[in-house]
Order: sequence, then structure tokens, then C-alpha cells
Amino acid sequence: MPLAYPPFKSCPCGSGHSYGHCCGPAHDGTRPPATPEALMRSRYSAYALGNAAYVLATWHPDTRPPELELNPATRYLSLKIYEASGNEVEFSAALQVNRGERYVLRERSLFEQLHGRWVYVDDITPPGLDG
Repeated sequence: MPLAYPPFKSCPCGSGHSYGHCCGPAHDGTRPPATPEALMRSRYSAYALGNAAYVLATWHPDTRPPELELNPATRYLSLKIYEASGNEVEFSAALQVNRGERYVLRERSLFEQLHGRWVYVDDITPPGLDG
């Protein structure tokens, strides 16, 4: 079950906007993300809020796992967008996992429009970028 998040609070994606004016409308279905970067931000916020249903719904059916269990002990600390161009977004996400270890995931993601909406396709990170 996703965490309740106040619409007036800063969005977890780090955009500087309130959740109600940023990722909230994507999560509640009132305004789908208009760009791959907006979808990336909304997916990050969904991970941070434990909204596995949204993450799965915005994943391309050809690459989507059958289920997704999010670890409630994981804390999403920050999102940094390096480049958003065309249908690709390069980002890093800082996480704090179970025992307090910090981890930074760096990825170049591929997105595609499917039935008029952006969906996440896959990680296309070149070798060496994630290290």
C-alpha cells in the first residue's frame, strides 16, 4: 500500500515543486507524465512512496516483471537527472537500504510511447557508466 503523502509537501523527486503540482497527478491518474523525464521523476516518487502498482503500470508490457515487491525499509534519499534527451533519461538515485548502507544507482533509461502514454522500457546504461 502506498504511503499517504501531503499534496503541499515538496515532491520526493526533488523537482522543487509540491507533490500536488508534480508527481501527485501522475500517481492519481489525473495527468499522465508528458515527457520521459516527468515519467522518470514520477516513477522515482512512486518507489519512494511504496507505490508498486504505479511502477508496474508505467512499465512496458514486454519488459515488465510479473510482480514487484518494494522493500519498505529502503529510503529514497535523492534523485539527480544528468540528461533527458529524446526518449532517454540518465539519472542517479541515492538510497539507504536495510542496515543503513547508502547506495547510488546510476542508469540511462529508455522510454517509449505506448497508446499515447510514456512507459519505461529498460535500462540501457553503457558499460562503465554505473561505476
